[in-house]
Amino acid sequence: MSSAVSYGRKDKNGYRKSPKNPWGNPVVYFISLLLIAICIGPVVYIILGGFRSNAQITNDPAGMPNPWLNKNYLAVLSSNTFWVELVNSVIVGLLTTIGVVVLSLMVSFVIARYDFKYSKVMYSLFAAGLMFPMTVAITPLYLLLRNLGLANTLAGVILPQIAFGLPQTIIILVPFLKTIPQELEEAAALDGCSRLGFFVRMVIPLSMPGVATTGILQFIGSWNSYMLPLFMLSDPSKYTLPLGVQMFSSQHSVDTASVLAFTSMSMIPALIFFTIFQKRIVGGLTGAVKG
Repeated sequence: MSSAVSYGRKDKNGYRKSPKNPWGNPVVYFISLLLIAICIGPVVYIILGGFRSNAQITNDPAGMPNPWLNKNYLAVLSSNTFWVELVNSVIVGLLTTIGVVVLSLMVSFVIARYDFKYSKVMYSLFAAGLMFPMTVAITPLYLLLRNLGLANTLAGVILPQIAFGLPQTIIILVPFLKTIPQELEEAAALDGCSRLGFFVRMVIPLSMPGVATTGILQFIGSWNSYMLPLFMLSDPSKYTLPLGVQMFSSQHSVDTASVLAFTSMSMIPALIFFTIFQKRIVGGLTGAVKG
């Protein structure tokens, strides 16, 4: 970009003119703020609603807490049910993320670095997997897992999530691995490094932006998963947080403030996790697009 574009055009005397609107188009700012409000508004309302009483919500649904009450959040934090569901969600999320990232990294390495007859066909099959939602296969999937003895177990949730998480992750990781110079692999081979050693010592460190991006996306997707746990889990002690929120809402349908507090505590860990690592997500997706 030229300096004239960066600092304004030159007038007839050779002096640079300052741009008419250095802050940009106000319409763009208005639309951006409107979209932000639409996304954040419900979250803020739920969090603030947990600090209110049912009477406050009934009298003024859109008002601020007056006075601020913390009994709803304290009740959730002192509940053993919440912590059991939190641990279940963490276990499912972490194991799903590890399984998806490890398997996808190995498959992506083969597709990106090995020139064989069906490499493009394999990549196309995984790309087609993005168009096959889990909800379509939920009934036969449940029957299959029940016959395998995995119904009502966390493994019955983790394994299908790994399978359905592979396509998206492979689509992101393959471009990363293709950008690794071929000369680097040849130099490693001349130094006596095996293909497995090259994969461990070079490929994994160089693909960490993509690994971080896919891992974060998979963890958040697993954390928010509702349909699969709903079909697979029947024991309340195995519930994840999305199921716990639904069950708590049904049991306390008249206690709106407590439901809002429980919902807030269920989504806050994912919000914090996403906020901390959002730059890695954007950076990883940018690298995938460039690749």
